Amino acid sequence: MAVQYWLISGKEKLRLPVNPESNAYSSPFSYDDVEVEGLGEITIAKKRGLKEFEISTFWPSLYNPTYCGYKSFITPTSFVKKIESWRSKRQPIRYVVTGAAAVNVEVTIRDFEVEAERAGSPGDVYFSLSLKEWREVKVEKVTIKKPKPKPRPPKPKPAPKKIYVVKKGDCLWNIAKKRSIYGDAMKWRKIYNANRKLIGKNPNLIYPKQRLVIPK
Repeated sequence: MAVQYWLISGKEKLRLPVNPESNAYSSPFSYDDVEVEGLGEITIAKKRGLKEFEISTFWPSLYNPTYCGYKSFITPTSFVKKIESWRSKRQPIRYVVTGAAAVNVEVTIRDFEVEAERAGSPGDVYFSLSLKEWREVKVEKVTIKKPKPKPRPPKPKPAPKKIYVVKKGDCLWNIAKKRSIYGDAMKWRKIYNANRKLIGKNPNLIYPKQRLVIPK
């Protein structure tokens, strides 16, 4: 079975009527040469580069069994328009070569050179196609869940107010002096300031059964 060369874009297919002289391509591989202390120069192998293909042949205007692989192909003008329309879509096409050195890869058309009406070949179109392998980048959509807000700690309850019930014979001086209150008579004014509305203007006038707030 003869080797066939195909260019495919979606449902549209083009088989080259005249095969190129060879099925050749370059497959680069990337390396880094670095200097390592104590070892000298070493090579780090990286990833394979994208394959590049060059097709150089012609699209005949008439079928000739000497060099044409099949009949009923489109005209050279239609072929040129087809390639240009594919390029305008800015989408990869599939390049297929059958036979021992088979090729089946998605490519982009990087260059398209056309020479029409070469001397001695009226109506034929000579062309070269530069193709480069297409490597699809798949991007996965990841949904990031927002962390639930931490519950606010409850507000600390205010400490209960300390209350002192005035007894007969008490005065602010003596109350402040008590060990259970401040143990310091000089802090009587602290008690007075906290209970000024209850006591009034005269701090010496306090009465039994009055409930005094004792601030800290």
